Amino acid sequence: MEPVTHFMTGACLSRTGLNRKTAYATLVMTIAAEAPDLDIVWGIGGPVAVFEHHRGITHTLVGAPFVALVVVAAIWLYHRWRKHKPEQPVRWKLLYACSLLAVLSHLLLDFTNNYGLRPFFPFNPRWYSWDIVFIVEPVILAVLLVALVVPALLGLADREIGARRKAFHGRGWAIFALATMVLVWVVRNAEHERALNIVRSGTFTDAKILRVAVQPFPVDPFRWFAVVETPDFFQTGLVNTRSGEARADDTILYKPPVTMATLVAKRSWLGHVYLDWSSFALVEDMGSEIPPGLDEGISPRATTVEFRDLRFAYSTMFLDAKRVPLSGFVVVGAERDIEAMIMNGQKQK
Repeated sequence: MEPVTHFMTGACLSRTGLNRKTAYATLVMTIAAEAPDLDIVWGIGGPVAVFEHHRGITHTLVGAPFVALVVVAAIWLYHRWRKHKPEQPVRWKLLYACSLLAVLSHLLLDFTNNYGLRPFFPFNPRWYSWDIVFIVEPVILAVLLVALVVPALLGLADREIGARRKAFHGRGWAIFALATMVLVWVVRNAEHERALNIVRSGTFTDAKILRVAVQPFPVDPFRWFAVVETPDFFQTGLVNTRSGEARADDTILYKPPVTMATLVAKRSWLGHVYLDWSSFALVEDMGSEIPPGLDEGISPRATTVEFRDLRFAYSTMFLDAKRVPLSGFVVVGAERDIEAMIMNGQKQK
């Protein structure tokens, strides 16, 4: 999920009552709920490096305790530096448990969308994804925001009328927001399973179906983007679980032929990382086409190979994107060397 949802989830978790047990609970849980995304520091190494390590060790059950410890250690340093002690006592063991809970909430939220994560890495490198919530879900964002803002507004109103200020407020709102989030997951999970069954048993395609995946749209839990793999081609389309309709796109994506350039590209750094992560990869020899993100042209007899994951191809339907998000390109030279690697429009230096 995007960062704002993570931050607000951590704050709401604290307000369920944990902020009454120890000082710094809300601060720690808000930070820890987004802390696993510190893996973006790999961006220093270039777009392929950050793609390789994003949702890596910091998004695993092995790494979670250490991420939680780093957050608590940072707050401990702040506590030592701070001149005025907090009104509540600091219970460091409980604070660490709160931090760990918030970090695990990050893993759970990321699991709900279709990018996925590897929670059991390094023992099991497999990617897992629930595919039920879009990376930005306005419904969840709205309910979390309400849970955090309304108590603050009510507190202002209390001060205006001279009512006694409550030390801790918003517990009921926080519990309501988290319960609503779970309800969204329950509804979307049911519709996700229904969408899968519609595609498998309907008239989406006459060919033999090898695999099916359905991807979420924001807000509407009854609308899904379907990707179907057959022995010879991929078929995409839309599914409406409210009406029970499954409508395939007019364009059939035939599996590209394997060429020497695609074989070399698959063995490149980008190719290895991409195929490890992608569920519905389409690797295509684009000939001498210049990939986006490459300022200069490619050398004579060089070949551009495109990597794209069809799970994200539906984004072009409502974002008017020219390329499928999370696409990568490898330029293979005439001597089967790697001339360039481009990920998300940025060249790997």
